[in-house]
Amino acid sequence: MNKMHHRYPKLLSPGNIGTMALRNRIVVTAMGASLAEPDGHCGERLIRYHEAQARGGAGLIVTGVAGVAWPVGANQANQIAISDDRFLPGLTSLTQAVHAHGAKIAAQLHHGGLVGMEDMLAGRPIWGPSLPDPPSGDFTAAFLPEELAEAPFGRITAMNVKVMTQCDIDTVVAQFAAAAGRAKQAGFDGVEIHGGHGYLLSSFISAKSNKRTDDYGGPLENRVRFLLEVLRAVRAEVGSEFPVWCKIDSREEGVLNGITIDDAVRTARLVEMAGADAVTVTAYHDAGNPKLHSGSHTPHEPGVNLPYAARIKAVLRIPVIASGRVEPEMADHAIAAGELDFVSMGRKLLADPELPNKLACAQQDDVRPCIYCYTCISAIYVGKPMRCAVNPNLGFEFMSQPPASRGKQIAVVGGGPGGMETARRLAADGHRVTLFEQGAHLGGTLRFASLAYPPNERLLEWLKRQVETSRIEVRLRTAATPALLRDMKPDAVVVATGAVRRLPEIPGHDLPHVLSGDDLRRLMLGESSAELTRKVGLTTRIASQLGAATGLTSSLEFVRRATRRWMPLGKDIVIIGGELVGLELAEFLAERGRTVTIVDDVPRLGAGLTIVRRMRMLAELAEHGLKLVAGAARIRIEPTQVVYCDGEGEHRAVPAESVIVAKGATGDLSLAHQLSADGFIVHEVGDCGGVGYIEGAMRGAARVAGLISASSR
Repeated sequence: MNKMHHRYPKLLSPGNIGTMALRNRIVVTAMGASLAEPDGHCGERLIRYHEAQARGGAGLIVTGVAGVAWPVGANQANQIAISDDRFLPGLTSLTQAVHAHGAKIAAQLHHGGLVGMEDMLAGRPIWGPSLPDPPSGDFTAAFLPEELAEAPFGRITAMNVKVMTQCDIDTVVAQFAAAAGRAKQAGFDGVEIHGGHGYLLSSFISAKSNKRTDDYGGPLENRVRFLLEVLRAVRAEVGSEFPVWCKIDSREEGVLNGITIDDAVRTARLVEMAGADAVTVTAYHDAGNPKLHSGSHTPHEPGVNLPYAARIKAVLRIPVIASGRVEPEMADHAIAAGELDFVSMGRKLLADPELPNKLACAQQDDVRPCIYCYTCISAIYVGKPMRCAVNPNLGFEFMSQPPASRGKQIAVVGGGPGGMETARRLAADGHRVTLFEQGAHLGGTLRFASLAYPPNERLLEWLKRQVETSRIEVRLRTAATPALLRDMKPDAVVVATGAVRRLPEIPGHDLPHVLSGDDLRRLMLGESSAELTRKVGLTTRIASQLGAATGLTSSLEFVRRATRRWMPLGKDIVIIGGELVGLELAEFLAERGRTVTIVDDVPRLGAGLTIVRRMRMLAELAEHGLKLVAGAARIRIEPTQVVYCDGEGEHRAVPAESVIVAKGATGDLSLAHQLSADGFIVHEVGDCGGVGYIEGAMRGAARVAGLISASSR
């Protein structure tokens, strides 16, 4: 047993689901990836996506939703279809690709029911147990206008509900059984029946959505009847030796009269008695409450679903699969404690599909971290294929990589995420890379972003380790001047110097109590000039302490602790700018006892944040008492207040001892243009070409590194 197995002995141990033997307890959770072909076939893009997970060492892969009645019941574009024999060739190619790398794969059998988005878009009726209640709220309240314009639900003009008859129920039961037979024929190792997330089977189980008075409504045993009939029909189709299990909701967060954990425990026992080989424990939520979109099956809080899984595990003899932002250490402990049997990971394996192999080889520090930004799931909300902010290869595994032209001399200017990722990729391709950073530390604005949002720090530290352990020459406190680069004679120069953040011409922007976002960043990270230090009255002792920070994890934690005791800002703070930087900064300051108001002239706040993260953040800021003002006009800064006109044209005034302007970030290509004029081959990465945040930096780095490696000398 290698070193890593001692650290994760349970997580990396073999396990069984029915007759299916798995090499470890890591399961790729079913995720709607929208990577199948428009006609439902499994094409190269989807196959290579799952193949990368198999190659990465996962024990079991569960596909995203596979429609048993497709196109009826489909809930997203480009989802897998398993409703007809014509889909067998693609499904078979998928299982063969996964099996070639030693992993097992299960098809998740699905009918969208009341959440059948593709039915609504096509004008077909959506299937359900009874007429649903009106929405409890507006989950689109956090969408930006441009997102609303491209979101598929924006094209729905009417909704027709088909209240299912006994004949309809019998039809769907037969469709699930036939789909399971196709899965077995295509070489899948098992099937997971999706009985959660508000989809058809779940809508029967929930008393909130099921108002029937026949044998499928009323008491829980009746509401679960449909799921059990599907399970028994599937078992009859595939036989006793083929693994079959069900995915059920442990609860419906925020739903009055919804599924509770007590319901889930009883449902799990009924599923076991009906012949299931395992139970996957998930959760759902009130879809009308924006914050709860990251409070159930894709939770923001680490391990929030594990206690519910433990409750269900306690009454079962069959294995339990659990998920929900579970770190490997937490997973290993829960398995050892008998609270679950398998851990289903989603976002982590999107960020780095090699996670299982890296854990097994004692390379846990090499695992590219998920930063829980919800780029992946937010893409689905607007009808786009899934993507990842930190792993730009996700969804593009099918693209063949041309042979790299190795051995070039490359200068990378700028040590932020774009520069570090570009340097890392180029060094891995065999180039000689010199990374220039004008400041004292690598990280750029990611260091400041890590203060406000700690998950970013994991990416910062990972990038720094990748640079430190590769053959990259790093020159800190060095400006990459044309003269210096001429002496170096690089084959290409990558400019990744970031954005510039000038104070916009807001009346009063030059008052002494007004800071830009860059001013605050320099203050917090100990990089402030003597002039800025005097401006805010920061003592020499504290300034020198911060200035001595090394840029390692401990230094950022020092700043977090130190700023809870002091802050060179007043009690009442107005932030002008409600995009990502302004909102994260507002949260950071509110946690340090400041009264914060955010004011912006945009119609909706939160640009730069992904939809699902924005949903949560706006709700939490409001819960914490922050005043959020969008659509403000004629904003003006005065010595003790900020004044503006609200949406009704009324004049408003907010007390402001300090004002932070978190607007005005723009790309800056001046260095790139200068170097190009001097005859260098120049590529731009990251915010210098336009603000794209972490995802833009990482995606741009992959693009430019690929171009350089593919080009001839």
